[in-house]
Amino acid sequence: MKYLLKIGLAALVLALFGCGAYTFTGGDVGDAQTFQVNYFQNYATQSPGSVFHPGLDRDYTLSLQDLILNQTNLDLVSSNADLVYEGEIVEYRVQPMSATAQQRAAQNRLTMTVNVRFFNKTKEDADFEQRFSFFFDYPAASQLASVRDQAHQEIFERINQDIFTRSLANW
Repeated sequence: MKYLLKIGLAALVLALFGCGAYTFTGGDVGDAQTFQVNYFQNYATQSPGSVFHPGLDRDYTLSLQDLILNQTNLDLVSSNADLVYEGEIVEYRVQPMSATAQQRAAQNRLTMTVNVRFFNKTKEDADFEQRFSFFFDYPAASQLASVRDQAHQEIFERINQDIFTRSLANW
């Protein structure tokens, strides 16, 4: 019995460590040890139809920092990082999505688009610039202010996960 236990334990150790490090988030940071997320300026008002929401830039920047901190073992620094995320919010708009028989909006859609530049000092062929966008639908009878927190949470989560996947998940 002790012999089988030892073989089982050895097999488990080999299985866990034999193929290299694995993270359950799928993130591959390579040789990187630090990251920085530069402040994402809100330039949404430069896009026709977009609106300005105070604090959106701060909230979004913090949400991206939090996601990377929570899904990697990287340290957040303010300069000279191995991985750098920067960009701007280029769209933040509300538009009607469907109408009622009385020609009124039945549902509205909040859409946010972020332009991201990613630089990897440890693996320069991984650098990119790309736009990421997501939306949140809500009843037209509701004011945006009443659903904004939930909308931001869902939009930020989806955009940030797409950025994380594009920058660190080498499947």
